[in-house]
Amino acid sequence: MKIQIIALEEINFEQWLPLWQGYLTFYKSQLSDEQIRLTWKRITNPEQADMFGYAIQIDGNAVGFVHLISHMSMWTNLPYCYLQDLYVDEAFRNQGLARKLIEHCYQFCTGKFDCVYWLTHETNIPAQHLYDQVANKTGNIHYKKTL
Repeated sequence: MKIQIIALEEINFEQWLPLWQGYLTFYKSQLSDEQIRLTWKRITNPEQADMFGYAIQIDGNAVGFVHLISHMSMWTNLPYCYLQDLYVDEAFRNQGLARKLIEHCYQFCTGKFDCVYWLTHETNIPAQHLYDQVANKTGNIHYKKTL
């Protein structure tokens, strides 16, 4: 079994889409086809340096992804890296692939960013077990107002 992490632009939309749909289903979300295509265009456009991502492959087949967004901070000289989305296909979970994606982000971001951070839903207990091992809880509570 060959595991490889590659930039998202090295796979095609058809490889990413079922994973993205699985992620949206997990979070009970829906997006229009236009928004899905815009998301793909943004995340794979090398000229849009503030959004990027990686796919994890097993034997050449994409089985998961991570989407990242960089942004400046008032608190640090280096920008922050927001890990917006992390997903591994159900059939490939509990094999350490999500941890490999997170660790890949850490390796890529070291020296370029002050930190990598993310949010998860309070009911996503399996993910929190991993997150408690690879990062520190900040104690912050997330608020949102949709406009």
